[in-house]
Amino acid sequence: MSGSGMGMLLAVARRDLRLAGRRRAEALLPLGFFIVAAGLFPLGVGPEPQTLRQIAPGLLWVCALLAALLAVTPMFAGDHQDGSLEQMLLSPQPLVSIVLGKVLANWLTTGLPLLLLAPLLGLMFGLPGPAIATLLASLLLGTPVLSLLGAVGAALTLGLRSGAALLFLLVLPLTVPALIFGSAAVAAADAGLSPRPHLSLLGALLIVTALGAPWATAAALRISLD
Repeated sequence: MSGSGMGMLLAVARRDLRLAGRRRAEALLPLGFFIVAAGLFPLGVGPEPQTLRQIAPGLLWVCALLAALLAVTPMFAGDHQDGSLEQMLLSPQPLVSIVLGKVLANWLTTGLPLLLLAPLLGLMFGLPGPAIATLLASLLLGTPVLSLLGAVGAALTLGLRSGAALLFLLVLPLTVPALIFGSAAVAAADAGLSPRPHLSLLGALLIVTALGAPWATAAALRISLD
């Protein structure tokens, strides 16, 4: 990426972070969902420590996945409504840089806070230290995948009625590998096994997604605005 493209990426990310700071309630909604959804499960399945520890890897990953997808729905919607997105497409800068800037801002406002909250929820479910460390590593690799895939879905459903529901239907199947590898890594660490194979697969998934998703998002934006 050229210096001008990197400058555009950082400028878009800073702009979206400032906008998120002005709409704190909207930015905090996915985090609230993550905490509430994970916190309700002990009430439903019972307080038995062994049961909670057994379901914790998959449960925390499912809640993080749904919270991340909840945050990507408005990624391009606001700019589409006020006309900013059309101006961005007319910019001489690569559209991929703009997409990456928005994805970076989305991850910083949602993925990173989810990452910071995960250890507290892991302790609540009785996960040991190695499993919590693996949970952090898996979310560090997995949440960018969710933001990148969510950007593709947000671009494809831009301007459509019931776009949020369509986004979930489009993106959820694509996020299944990240869910499987992430939760399997935490479960392996909890069982005393090495989580490296699962984390390696999750890292490979991140690389593939990072190479393909921004271009797919840029193409989808052009199609949606034609």
